[in-house]
Amino acid sequence: MPPARLDGDGTEDDPGPRSARDWAVDVLCVVVSLLIGAFTLVVSPIDDPFTPIWTISVVIGVLASLSLLARRELAVTLTLVLGVLSSVFMTAGGATVIALFTTAVHRRAKPVVLLTALAIASTLLQYKTQSPGDDSIAAYWIAVIIDSLLVVLAVGWGMAVRARRQLVLSLAERARRAETEQELRVGQARMRERERIAREMHDALAHRLSLLSMHAGALEFRPDLPAEELGRVAGVIRATAHQSLVDLREVIYLLRETDGGGDLPLTRVTLDDLTTLVEETRQTGTTVLFQARVEAAEETPASLCGNVYRVMQEGLTNARKHAPAATVHVELSGGPESGLTLELRNPLLAGPQAAKVPGAGYGLAGLTERVTLAGGRLEHGRTVSDDYRVRVWLPWPSE
Repeated sequence: MPPARLDGDGTEDDPGPRSARDWAVDVLCVVVSLLIGAFTLVVSPIDDPFTPIWTISVVIGVLASLSLLARRELAVTLTLVLGVLSSVFMTAGGATVIALFTTAVHRRAKPVVLLTALAIASTLLQYKTQSPGDDSIAAYWIAVIIDSLLVVLAVGWGMAVRARRQLVLSLAERARRAETEQELRVGQARMRERERIAREMHDALAHRLSLLSMHAGALEFRPDLPAEELGRVAGVIRATAHQSLVDLREVIYLLRETDGGGDLPLTRVTLDDLTTLVEETRQTGTTVLFQARVEAAEETPASLCGNVYRVMQEGLTNARKHAPAATVHVELSGGPESGLTLELRNPLLAGPQAAKVPGAGYGLAGLTERVTLAGGRLEHGRTVSDDYRVRVWLPWPSE
C-alpha cells in the first residue's frame, strides 16, 4: 500500500478515497482518544460527576475524539482548535496529541513547530486552571514536564514517520526515473544502430552500384563495341553485381540478432584489399595512382582496416562521380606510433562527364561520423592548387 500523501511536498498525487486500513487506523485513534479522556476524568479533581463542568468535559472529550476522523484533511486547523480546548478541558488532551502527531506526519516543519509550542503552552495553562490534585509547585511542574514530553515524543514520532515516507516516495521516484532513462537509452541505442546500418549500406553498396552505373552507361553510349570488348564489360558488370549481392548479404547480417545463431561471417578487410579496390576503380577508366607506406601493415587491426577501406571506397566513388576524367592520387602512410593517414586528391578539371549517378550527398557526412566515432579527424575541400582533397587521420587502436 502506498504511503499517505505528504502535503506541501508535491511528491505524490491524490491517493483517492480512504482504504479499509485508513478507516481502521482512524477508528483506533478515536478509541485511544476516548480512553485517554476517560482516564483524565478518573484522575481529575472533580469529585461530583454530575456537575455541569463534568458533563461539559465528557461532551468535549467525545466530540474531540470523533473529530479525529477528519485529522488528515484538517490536520493544522484541528490541532489548533483541540490545542485551545485542551487548555481548559483535560478530556481533549489525548485528541490533541494524536492530531499533533498527524500534523507532524502530513505537514512541513514550520506549522508543526508552532503547534507544538501551542500544545506546551496549553499544558502550562491547563494545570493552572485544573490542579493535578496536589497544589504544590513541584507537582505542577512534574505534570507539565510529563505532558510536554508526551507532546514532544508524539511530534518526534510523527516526523520520523514522515521522513520514512519521504524516503519511500523518493526511492519510488528514482525507480520511475531509472526506468524512463533506461527506455530512453534503449531508444537511443536503436537509433544509433539504425544509423550504423544505414552507413554500412551506403558505404558497401554505393561503390558497387556506381561501378555498375558506369559500365552500363558505357554500353548505352557505345553499343558498337567489338564483341571482345563487349564481353569484357559484361563480365565486369556481372562480377560487380555478384560482389554487390555479397555486400548486401553482409549488411543484412548486421540486422540479425548476433547471439551465436548467425551462419554468415562478416568479411575481414585487410590493407591488401585496398589494391583490389584500386583495380576495380581503374577498370571503370579512372586513373588511380596509389602509394602505401605503412609500418607493420600485417599487424593492422581489423577495425582500422575496415575504416580505411570504407573511407577510400567512398573517396574513389565521389571522384568517379564528380571528376571521372581526373587522375586520383591516393596516399596511405603511418604506423602503430603515429596512426594512419589517408589522403585522396584529384584536380577539379572540366572534362567529359560520365553517366549521371544519383546521390543523396550523405557520403562525406557518413564518413565524418565514422571517423569521429573511431577517434580520428577528417578534412575535405578545395586546395590552393585547385584540387579537391580528402584527408583522414585514424588512430592505431591499442591492444
